[in-house]
Amino acid sequence: MAFELDEKFLIDVENQLGAKLPSSYRQAMMIRNGGEISVKGDSWQLHPIFDQSDRKKIARTCNHIIKETESMMDWQGWPSNALAIAQNGSGDTLLFLRKEKMFSPEVYVWDHESGELHIVTEEFESLI
Repeated sequence: MAFELDEKFLIDVENQLGAKLPSSYRQAMMIRNGGEISVKGDSWQLHPIFDQSDRKKIARTCNHIIKETESMMDWQGWPSNALAIAQNGSGDTLLFLRKEKMFSPEVYVWDHESGELHIVTEEFESLI
């Protein structure tokens, strides 16, 4: 279930990551923190940004982007500069790639079987 997000939680996650998130992604997550998107005919569940404002939101955001990214680091072929933003339920992951102190706005799909990256779009906002 998607819901609004206070910008302070985006700032918190950026501080934890040591890098800025793409602006269109930030705006989309403030409007609906999580939810589902369709990419190339496949349904993807967006990982939320961790929201500590109340118990209900803590429970709904426990599968946040940092936790989900950390769980992917054990997978062979997972890019070390990647941030997991969504999964399709079959192991494939949508991600951003970090470039210095920013995550680039391009969205990639990481194929869990081959470890290959394929660009999905030049800008996150086109997925919403």
